[in-house]
Amino acid sequence: MKLESSLPERPGFLFVVPAFNLLALLIAVILWRESFSSQHGLALELPVSRYQIERPTDASVISITEGDPPGYWLGREELSLGQLSERLDARRGSESAPASNVLLRVDGEVPVETQQAVAEIALQKGFRVWMLGESAESQPVPERQKP
Repeated sequence: MKLESSLPERPGFLFVVPAFNLLALLIAVILWRESFSSQHGLALELPVSRYQIERPTDASVISITEGDPPGYWLGREELSLGQLSERLDARRGSESAPASNVLLRVDGEVPVETQQAVAEIALQKGFRVWMLGESAESQPVPERQKP
């Protein structure tokens, strides 16, 4: 016995149903994606703490470079230690002005005594002194010596 279909062949109908499923899935993903990306939460205002680190706003940058004698820079101008003291006096202004900040940037090979001397000069002039450091990524890694 030979079975034959009496219906005409329509292969296009077999491709339309999966296309509708794919389109419905695409629309669902687009709509749900927006709900996943929205951030929920509460806006908080934290109380002011006296232990909070102050950000220096009106800072002068003093750089000390290695050498013999070491180089002292105020901003982009190279000065001697005496000139640096005079410039800090000029920047300080009147006695009634609030203390401003000094950011002290020091090369790695400069002796600690030199750093302390410049910091003391700035502190005696009434400045707040902030020591700047370098991140671990920017510092060269020292080689280990074999025992």
